[in-house]
Amino acid sequence: MTTNEENITPQETTDQELTMDQLIAQQESLLEKLNKREIVEVPVVQVTKDYILVDTGTKKEGSIAASEFEGKSLPQVGDKVSVVLVKRGSDERPAILSHKKALEYLGWDVCKKSYEAKERVKGTILQQVKGGYMVEVFGVSGFMPLSLSELHTAYKHYLPVGAKIKAVIVEFVKEKQKLIISRKQVLEEDEAVRRAEVLGSIKEGDVLRVVVSKADTDKLYLRFHGIEGIVNLENVAWKEPETAITNYRRGQRLKAKLLKLDKETPRLEFGLKQLFLNPADALKRRYPYKSSVKATVTKVSEEYGVECTIGKNNTKGFISPFEMGRDFTAKEGDTITALVIGVNPETYVLNLSVKKYDQAQNRKVVAQYLKQAPRPTLGDLLSDSFGTEEASENTEETK
Repeated sequence: MTTNEENITPQETTDQELTMDQLIAQQESLLEKLNKREIVEVPVVQVTKDYILVDTGTKKEGSIAASEFEGKSLPQVGDKVSVVLVKRGSDERPAILSHKKALEYLGWDVCKKSYEAKERVKGTILQQVKGGYMVEVFGVSGFMPLSLSELHTAYKHYLPVGAKIKAVIVEFVKEKQKLIISRKQVLEEDEAVRRAEVLGSIKEGDVLRVVVSKADTDKLYLRFHGIEGIVNLENVAWKEPETAITNYRRGQRLKAKLLKLDKETPRLEFGLKQLFLNPADALKRRYPYKSSVKATVTKVSEEYGVECTIGKNNTKGFISPFEMGRDFTAKEGDTITALVIGVNPETYVLNLSVKKYDQAQNRKVVAQYLKQAPRPTLGDLLSDSFGTEEASENTEETK
């Protein structure tokens, strides 16, 4: 009868011996790395509520405190965990290992790579401390100053413990266990991208919804999707902008017209009066050029001219001395008729002319007269001429 040993070939025996040699070599390598305080992966052999036992390749297992997995799931038997030696064991007690320190050591290596590559990292706020925060990044505890925690300079804590953040490592000194991170840089980079997208979606002439962020006596500050813009005083209102600007308050939502756009700065300049019809254009529509109006004289000055009002809304009018005419006389309260010859674009006052009105009236009178007086026909002219010649001949015969 053939035994199992007889069926094993010399080649299979050699492979088993090599495998055993490799296993011994691995155990020796594991012990060497542990003694050098290097990070190794070891399998879990037992899990209790207080500790986790792992196989270190020796007769005595290594022990990891269960508290090192606080906030995480405990490993199961057969799982491999990364550890580093904290204290050598003896015949009476197991070696003390640390999973937390192993992650921290690994974390320093990952942090170094991220720092050199200027890559973003994910962090967790561990604690609020004076002047900033303690933040965990890849198992490493770093410091984030308040000045680097917000987009704009922060003077107090805004981030709660446990908050997840994105940041960049701005200072790395492993020998001094120094790790400084900045959330502000990430926010600035994201803000730059967002601003570029916003600015790329608008153009000069667009009417945008904005929020008043500040109101001064000489300008308004408006905010459009977080981008600051201004309204100069002359663009607040067509009439009395100094008074109109006092009606605006911080936080007020309104519409504004984009007048200028500088994407490099970025600088936005808005206008509010541009959303309404220019009063000068409104007056031109209401009182067309060369139309006649009745006005009430409010002030007379031979040197400067005549001021008056037109209509129920008391539209202001002005007659210069040159446009009064030769025989013009009037006093306050008189009603006069004049011709519209233009609108002052700055004062929105109608420019009137009595002289041109009189000239127009005279032309009408002459035209009417010419229209009523019949013109002689050719027959009438010939008849008159024949009658004159005949009368002359009869006179001569009588003589």
